[in-house]
Amino acid sequence: MNKSMKKNITQYEKMTESPLTPLIVSLAVPTTITMLISSLYNLADTYFVSQLGASASGATGIVFTLMAVLQAFGFMYGQGAGSNISRKLGAKDVESAGRFASSSFFLAIGTGLLISCFGLLFLEPLLRFLGSTETILPYSKAYGMCILTAAPLYISSYVMNNILRYEGRAALAMIGLLTGALLNIGLDPLFIFVFHMGIMGAGIATALSQCISFSILLSMFLRKKTQSKISIHCVSKRRDDYLNILKTGFPSLVRQSLNSVSSMLLNKQAALYGDVAIAAMSIVGRCCMTIFSIGIGIGQGFQPVAGFNYGAGKYSRVKKSCKITFVISFAAIAVLSLSCIAASDYIINHFCDEKGVGAIGTFSLRMQCMAIMLAPITMSANMLFQSTGHAARATVTAAMRSGICFIPLILILPQFLGLRGIQIAQPLADLITAMISVPLIMDFFKRMPKEDLT
Repeated sequence: MNKSMKKNITQYEKMTESPLTPLIVSLAVPTTITMLISSLYNLADTYFVSQLGASASGATGIVFTLMAVLQAFGFMYGQGAGSNISRKLGAKDVESAGRFASSSFFLAIGTGLLISCFGLLFLEPLLRFLGSTETILPYSKAYGMCILTAAPLYISSYVMNNILRYEGRAALAMIGLLTGALLNIGLDPLFIFVFHMGIMGAGIATALSQCISFSILLSMFLRKKTQSKISIHCVSKRRDDYLNILKTGFPSLVRQSLNSVSSMLLNKQAALYGDVAIAAMSIVGRCCMTIFSIGIGIGQGFQPVAGFNYGAGKYSRVKKSCKITFVISFAAIAVLSLSCIAASDYIINHFCDEKGVGAIGTFSLRMQCMAIMLAPITMSANMLFQSTGHAARATVTAAMRSGICFIPLILILPQFLGLRGIQIAQPLADLITAMISVPLIMDFFKRMPKEDLT
C-alpha cells in the first residue's frame, strides 16, 4: 500500500470512527478562527475607514454588499463541490472528489472574471443600485473598484477553502485565509494614514490580501497536501457534475445573495434618515456578523463530519454530531452576545463618535445580539441539510434569515414604526427563522435512513 493510500485511509478512519466531540472541536477551532479573523478584518476596514467620516463609513456598508455577492458564488461552488467531495471520500471514491474540486475551481475563476469586467464597466450605476447616496458614492467607487479587480481570486479562494474544510483539513484552510486577513489588518492603517491613500488604501489592502490568500491556498493543492486535486486535466466533461455542484451549492448562493439584497434594502431604508443611520447600521451589521461567524465556524467544523459519515452510512454519528454542534455553538454565541449587549454603547462610539450614530447603533446592537442567540438552531439545520445533499431543505433554511423573513419586515415595519422598524427587522427575522427551523430538522431526523450495522 503506497503512502498516499495510507494517508487517505487514515483520514477516512479519523472522520468516521474517532469520538465526535473532540473531532468536531478539532475541526471547528481552525474554521472558527478563520471566520473570526475574516470578520475582524472586515471590522478593521470599518474601523479605519470610519476615521475618515460617516460617509466613508457608510461606503463600507455599501461595498460589503458587493463583497457578499462574490462570497455567494465562492460558497456556492465551494460548498457545492465540498459536500460532494466529503461524501465521495466517505464512499472511498477519490477520483470523483478530484473531478469536483477541479471543476468548481475553474468555474469560480471564470465567474470572477465576468463579474469583474461587468462590475467595473458599470461601477457607478451598480453602487447607486446598492444604496450609495451622493455623498457616499465617491468613497464607495474607490473602494469597490479594488474589490472588483480582485474578484476572480476572491471567489476561487472561498472555493479552495471550502474544499479543504470538507476534506477535514480545516487547519490548512485556516492558514490561507488567516494570513490574508492579518495582512489586511496591518496594511489598512499603513495605506490609509501613512501613505495618505484614504479609502482607496483600504481597498488596495483588501485586494493585495486576497492575492496572498489565493496563492497560499492554491499551493496546498499543488503540493499535494489534499486528497482531491486541482488540475485542468481533471475538469469534468459531464453536465451532471456541474448541475450537482450548482444544486448542492445553491443554498449557499441563496443565503449569500439574500444577505446582499437585505443589506441593500437596509441601506436604502436607512438612507431616509441620513448617512449617520447607514453608518450606524453598517457598524451593527459588522459586529453581529462577527458574533455569527463564531457559530458559522463551529458549524463548518461539523460539515465534513456530517458529509463523511452520511456517505459512509453511519447515520447515528450524523445525528449525534448535529446535536453536539448546536450545544457548542449556542454556548459560544450566548457568551459573546451577552458581552456585546453589556458593552454596546462603548462599541458603537468606539467605531464612530459622530452625533446620532451612537443613539441609533446602541439600541440596534442590543436587539440584534439578543435575537442572534437563536441563530445556532437554523445554522445547524442548514449545514446538516447541505452536507448530506438535501438541497431543497438547505435552500429553504438558507433563504429564511435574510430573505423570506427579513425582506418583508424591512419593507413593511418602517412604514409604521419609522427608524425603529429598521432596527427591529433583523431580530424579528431571527426569531421567526428559528421557529420554522425546529420542525424541519426534527422531521429530517425522523426520515433519515436506518443505519446498516451488519
